Order: sequence, then C-alpha cells, then structure tokens
Amino acid sequence: MSLTQFLRKKLHDPNQLSLLLDLFTLEKPEPVTAMSPAAPALSAPAQSSPVIETARPTTPTPLASGFRRLKLPPHVLDYRLQRSKRRTIGFQVSEEGLRVTAPRWVTVVEIEAAIAEKQQWIFNKLNEQRERSVRRLQPPMHWRDGATLPYLGMDVTLRLDESGNVGIRFNAESRELFVSLPASAGEQQLKDRVLGWLQGQAKLLFAERLEIYADKLGVRFQRFALSSATTQWGSCTADGRIRLNWRLMHFALPNIDYVIAHELSHLREMNHGPEFWATVQSVLPEFEAARKALKNYAPESLPIF
Repeated sequence: MSLTQFLRKKLHDPNQLSLLLDLFTLEKPEPVTAMSPAAPALSAPAQSSPVIETARPTTPTPLASGFRRLKLPPHVLDYRLQRSKRRTIGFQVSEEGLRVTAPRWVTVVEIEAAIAEKQQWIFNKLNEQRERSVRRLQPPMHWRDGATLPYLGMDVTLRLDESGNVGIRFNAESRELFVSLPASAGEQQLKDRVLGWLQGQAKLLFAERLEIYADKLGVRFQRFALSSATTQWGSCTADGRIRLNWRLMHFALPNIDYVIAHELSHLREMNHGPEFWATVQSVLPEFEAARKALKNYAPESLPIF
C-alpha cells in the first residue's frame, strides 16, 4: 500500500518568512503590545477594577525580587514588572510566568488595569505553559522493539527484524514499522534507520502536497528542501524556495497541509496581514484548528533523534 493510499484511507534573510514554533519552550516568547492592533482582542472582564494589594498580611508570602502580586478575583497573579524606554505596555508569558514591560512614566495602577483588561489572554497562556511543563515530565522514548513513536498523527510500534534482511517496512494495517538490523545493532543504529526512513517519507509526501496546494493557490515554487530547524515548521523566500521541517511527519495530515498552505500563500502575500490569512483560508477553511494544534504541541513530547 502506497503512502498516498494509506493517507486517503486514514481519512533571516529579508525576503524570507517563516512559520515559527509558536510559544515552544525552544523559542523566546513573543511580546504582545497592549496598545498594538496585533494584540489579542479581549472584551473587558465583567468584574470591577482589579484589587491591588497594598496591605501586607500578617504572615506575608515573600515574592522573588522584582515580582508584584495582583488580585484578580478569583485569581491571584504574580508578575514581574520591568521598566524600559518602550512607549507601550507589553506582556510576555514564559516558563518563569508573566513579565510586564512598561514605560517609566506609566503608573502601577495603569499597568495593573492593563493586566486586568488582558487577563483572559494571560491566564490562557499561563495554562498552556503549565500543560507543556506536564508533558515535559513524560518518560523519554526507549529505542527498542515494541517502542512507539508518532507518525502521521498516530502511534506506530517499532518491530526489530533480526532475520538478516536489509530494509525497513511499514504495515499500515497493524501500524507497525519493521526495521531490519543485525542482532548486535545498538539503539543509535535503530534511531538512524528510523530517521532515514522518516525523512524519505517526508520528501515523498511533502512533494505531493506542495503540488496540490500550489495548484489550488495558483502559485509556483522553485524547489523545496527538508529542514531540521528547532524553531521553524517551514519557511518561504520571495523567489519560491520552500523549506519544510521533516518532523511534521509526526503530525496528522491536516497539520502538515496547514504548514504547506501557509508557506505557499507567502508567494502571493509576503506578510502575515489579513489578506495573507484570507489566502490560507481560501484553500484550507479550517486552518485555525491545525494552527492551534501545532502551537500547543510541546517539542519535548517528540522523539529525540
């Protein structure tokens, strides 16, 4: 059974734009400017103005240097305030929590009012960080017979074939990947063999999907290559050179299609403005679900090669 049949059955150079691994721990968090149109649009919370803690409790809980505490009923939020020469209030959410960067002339009352206005976005991002931390605690993959790895959105079981034959074979029905290796082969040899197979499958699948979406968009790309970047799913240059991360093969086909449609859409719109997203949506109406899936997936959950 061919890869295509299986899939059907199962369903910074200035001219380059890249699809980043949004909010992955390998990437620096992207600042969001409270006064910028690009900041998440959130309606004002129903509750009254934030309650700013001014009085110390009898037995105060010490905060780390530079941190402040804000009551946003029913939550209590600790955040780090950093003054800078910037003109607007910015928010960054990372493993260390919330950091707020504000001009020196903005009062704490104004800063915490801005936090209250953006609290829905802030708590959502903090929850995402906590979820990624939990996934990071999952035990690492052991490369041996019976181990599983994600392939096209499902778990595939590795089977070692010590018959002496050379090769690797995927059984779509049983979801098993048979790898032929000598009995003396070690873990690294198994990883290398699986990596080579995954990259070979990536070349075949990406080439097929690129042609499909290029036709839908009415664009032509010059060539494509595989990428092993740690902070990008893909990239596109103005002259039509596409790079796609081979690790996309761990994900379901709709997620792969989103990255491909995203990069090809840059051949019509070399930006991330409204017209660009309208272009992506024209060929992939439900792209938001795939975009969210990639943003929320922790790289620590993927096998280490």
